[in-house]
Amino acid sequence: MSRILSALGTTLLAATLWAAPAHAQAPAAEDHASPSSAQERFNQLPEAEKEALREKLREFKKLPPEERQRLRENLVKLRSLPPEERARIRENLTKFRQLSPEERAELRERFKEFRNLPPERRQELRRRMRQYLREHPEKREQLMENMRRWRQMTPEQRQEFRERLRERRERRRQQ
Repeated sequence: MSRILSALGTTLLAATLWAAPAHAQAPAAEDHASPSSAQERFNQLPEAEKEALREKLREFKKLPPEERQRLRENLVKLRSLPPEERARIRENLTKFRQLSPEERAELRERFKEFRNLPPERRQELRRRMRQYLREHPEKREQLMENMRRWRQMTPEQRQEFRERLRERRERRRQQ
């Protein structure tokens, strides 16, 4: 989980501020006919997407210089990742965007909490989670099966499931 959160945090703003939509991203190695420069890709975007990117750029320029630098560094890291890892991160970002505003806010808050932990504590949490899953392969398998089932659910089923979980938590709090 922390790996996903870490990847999400690293790429969320950078991908939002810098990356064009999937159909306008850098061409694949075998796709030589596609435009290669960012300007050419930008020019091929629909006007609505261009305006959305311009707005993101305005937001980016309002950020403190340190934050802009951090985002640039994250983008360099993102671009240096293997294609499979970038694809996984892109998939996570797509899934993040599909969350409700409340769920996104909660995830951001949890991620902030995680990032504010001392590096040793974060490492320790990662280590303990890996160790736990190694020692309990049945739990790891259960986790993987739950993730497979979640991915097969429709958005409506997921929302219904989330609501049931919230109701259970609320009942526990009231007891």
